[in-house]
Amino acid sequence: MAKAQITTPEGFKINIEGTPKEISAVVEDLKDKPKGAEPTRRRVKSGRVLSGDLIASLKDGGFFKKPKELASVKSALEEMGHHYPVTTLSPVMLRQVRRRNLRRIREKGRWLYTG
Repeated sequence: MAKAQITTPEGFKINIEGTPKEISAVVEDLKDKPKGAEPTRRRVKSGRVLSGDLIASLKDGGFFKKPKELASVKSALEEMGHHYPVTTLSPVMLRQVRRRNLRRIREKGRWLYTG
């Protein structure tokens, strides 16, 4: 039974016991591995504009100074070139209300959003 002690470039000490063939196989595996840690994945930012960010930009522009209906929010976003169905905007607006970025008022059976 052969014994070997290997020190990696990172400073790890490895003790191996086995036949000479097994030890040489382990050494070859260590040589084939790239130096350093496993390759890391890079996160690539997509060029997407999030609907919550668009609502925030409307608020910053003073759009919500007067109470607005969901349909007027939809048309304002369409003027900016972003087309969302009302069914998609409704949860986005509710999320903004829950985060206290906007307020909503019920008037004549409809929800109005204001800043």
